[in-house]
Amino acid sequence: MAKRFMTGNEAIAEAAIQAGCRHFFGYPITPQNEIPEYMSKRMPEVGGIYLQAESEVAAINMLFGAAGAGARVMTSSSSPGISLMQEGISYIVGAQLPCVIVNIMRGGPGLGGIQPSQSDYFQATKGGGHGDYHLLVMAPHTIQEAVSLTMEAFNLADKYRNPTLVLGDGYMGQMMEPVEFKEQSPTELSPKDWALTGAKGRPSNLIKSLYLNPKELENHNLEINRKIQEMVKNEVRVENYRTDDAEIVIVAYGTVARIAKTALKVLREKGIKAGMIRPITVFPFPYGILSETAETVNKFLVVEMSLGQMVEDVKLGVYGKAEVHFYGRTGGMVPSFEEIVAKTSELAKEGI
Repeated sequence: MAKRFMTGNEAIAEAAIQAGCRHFFGYPITPQNEIPEYMSKRMPEVGGIYLQAESEVAAINMLFGAAGAGARVMTSSSSPGISLMQEGISYIVGAQLPCVIVNIMRGGPGLGGIQPSQSDYFQATKGGGHGDYHLLVMAPHTIQEAVSLTMEAFNLADKYRNPTLVLGDGYMGQMMEPVEFKEQSPTELSPKDWALTGAKGRPSNLIKSLYLNPKELENHNLEINRKIQEMVKNEVRVENYRTDDAEIVIVAYGTVARIAKTALKVLREKGIKAGMIRPITVFPFPYGILSETAETVNKFLVVEMSLGQMVEDVKLGVYGKAEVHFYGRTGGMVPSFEEIVAKTSELAKEGI
């Protein structure tokens, strides 16, 4: 199939449609506006429903309703909008409903700015709303990967009956790259026996997250946690890039990881044996890979578009077996490959 030149936002939207998503509820906010704009055009063409809600709070609750009826559904927003959705996301997890949420991150806190950022990492990976839960969080670093991970996100959401979050940023949402959508047969969804479909010839289903009996609520939370532990066991995705002989390892995800790959090329040309660990899922996080790598590498450099959020997970993975250093830019500033080269070179020289 011929490649198409698309923005990241448009490619994510088309990937959702290709994955069988036929219901989209959202609200405009920069820098993700091309997703609802694209959906407003394409959904009628494929027999789907596009609805612009009156707010992000309304959008996430519309998602709750459509997911409860068994539909493949998606919403998208950017940082402050995702914050407004947190109560609804917690309700959706509590009701054990599958859906896909896209966050094209921008700078904060507060209204912040409209430039790219990675400062929603804590919100995305540590819960975000109230209660004991996690989302499965995918972090693509190219638009083609955003396509494949968005499509996979729907299958994983159905598998675990849990929301999956695709975590991008304003840079990725706005840039353009050639992408390919592989030919595939029409999506046939597995039966959802739990869905609210009118109780036609069967006992009625009940979808809820309210359990006033504490023992019942504990059992409910334990069931959600069982699924989370299954994700931790089976769904970790990570790229090891030139780590076989590395003496210093950069840890980065998303847009920063693609910048770091350019930095690594320059570092290798300078004779510095640097590699990279790129988490593709930031939840579940690849703690085991970091722990294993720390047996032979004594220095790690975490690079983020934040003041240091993923660095905490890297420290947990390394668990004191190696030094963990940090370099970050914030407020919409993007680290350049020259900055990454300079910081990595400085740390490498300290080890000589």
